Amino acid sequence: MNLTKAILRNPVPYENPERSTEISIDDVNVKKQEEFRPGGIKSERGKRKYIHNTIAHISKAHAGKYVLNGTGTKNVLLFLTAFLFHNDLIGDRIQFFTDGHKILNDSIFNWFSWSGNIGVILDWYHLEKKCKEQLSLALKGRFIRNEILDNLKPLLWYGLIDEAVGHLEAIDKDSIKQVEKLDKLIAYLKRNKPYIPCYAVRKELGLCNSSAIGEKMNDLVVSSRQKHNGMSWSKAG
Repeated sequence: MNLTKAILRNPVPYENPERSTEISIDDVNVKKQEEFRPGGIKSERGKRKYIHNTIAHISKAHAGKYVLNGTGTKNVLLFLTAFLFHNDLIGDRIQFFTDGHKILNDSIFNWFSWSGNIGVILDWYHLEKKCKEQLSLALKGRFIRNEILDNLKPLLWYGLIDEAVGHLEAIDKDSIKQVEKLDKLIAYLKRNKPYIPCYAVRKELGLCNSSAIGEKMNDLVVSSRQKHNGMSWSKAG
């Protein structure tokens, strides 16, 4: 296989950092508190309810970094649009970094359907994690899984999705425990092909490969105050 030609076939473009706005976006669910408790009496609790929270970390070369937080993806994308227009960033490429969640990616493209210069990069950590988890479920034992994973990861790192899919489809049937889990991973790679770049080239160019900063902001702004110390949020609060 000619690696250079294979890399050049990857459809994901490379952005110019000077002419792009990087946005790492992440979701988190926090426990919902009751808005009102008549008479100070605690109402009977049923199934625990949650509030959907979204964080967007915005980074622009030589212009600083910002964090937006809101109840749900739609609200944050609305805030983000206002931010981009207010700061005259609409002419830039809008480059998103996500964990690959289909609903989140679809929401981004639907919301910015008017923009002709938008892209999504699937975070490398989540891609690697997804493959490891699905192969653990699909294959018979960690030794087989690790062997397949060791061969798969370089293909993914260089953005060779067709080759990665071919490698998974060629796994010996005697090594497979749950074929439906393997099929799910193959479908995942095919579905996310437009968002899986050549991570190796991006690293050499100094471009971002991760949405980790968005998750870090989620930890600092939301999770650290909500998920581990018994607190809850309401929309009013």
